[in-house]
Amino acid sequence: MKTCGFTAVSSRMKELQAEESSKKLLRLSIEAGGCSGFQYNFSLDDKTNNDDRIFEQDGVKLVGDNISFDFVKGATVYYVDELIRFAF
Repeated sequence: MKTCGFTAVSSRMKELQAEESSKKLLRLSIEAGGCSGFQYNFSLDDKTNNDDRIFEQDGVKLVGDNISFDFVKGATVYYVDELIRFAF
């Protein structure tokens, strides 16, 4: 398993953006998961909302709403490359 920090996130996002007609943003959202805790969801988006916080590094933007931001303050986003999956 190879786990990398934001440099790998940036590289992978640039690869994904090259395949798209418009530049995509990496969106992080948090959902209540009941007894199992929170679920952290990553998706590609092409727009921002009024309540989004935007973080940019190496030309790649990570966006998330204010509520989700409160749960991930100080966190690092990783890109994981495993035999069975690739994930942020």
